[in-house]
Amino acid sequence: MNRLSPGDKAPDFTLTAADGSSWSLADHLAEATNGVIVYFYPAAGTPGCTKQACDFRDNLASLTSHGYAVVGVSPDSVEALAGFVEKESLTFPLLSDPEHATLEAYGAWGEKKNYGRTYTGVIRSTVVIAPEGSVALAQYNVKASGHVTKLRRDLGID
Repeated sequence: MNRLSPGDKAPDFTLTAADGSSWSLADHLAEATNGVIVYFYPAAGTPGCTKQACDFRDNLASLTSHGYAVVGVSPDSVEALAGFVEKESLTFPLLSDPEHATLEAYGAWGEKKNYGRTYTGVIRSTVVIAPEGSVALAQYNVKASGHVTKLRRDLGID
C-alpha cells in the first residue's frame, strides 16, 4: 500500500457520484481556490461514517468559504450512496469506487486490524489536494469523531 505524502502528485480519478453523474478530480481542482478535500470512508450509513459525513456537512459552508471543495469516496454502490445522501441531507458529492482503484491509488485500501481480526478494507483517510494537483495534506487512520475539527485546525480554519 502506497500512502501519499505532501508534495506528491495526486492521482487523477473519475468516479460515479450518488446522483449518477460523473465526477472528475481534474474538473473540480480548478473550481476550488485552495483545493479539494477527498475523504475515504468504509461504508455509508454505519455509525462512524454517518458521524463523519454529518460533520463535513455541518462544516461545509466554512470549508467552502475558505476555498475548499469536499468529496467523499467509498466502495458503496451508487444506490447505497444515494440513500445515504437523502437520509442524512448531505450537500457534497459522495463517489462510488466499488473496484477500489481510487482507494488503492490513494493508499486508503489495505490491511486493517479490528478487535483482534485482520482483514482488507478501507482505511479511513483524508487527502487535501492543492489546486495544481499536488498533495497538500495526507492523513491516514483518522478517527470518525472529531476528524473535521482537527482537519479545520490543520488547515488554519477557525
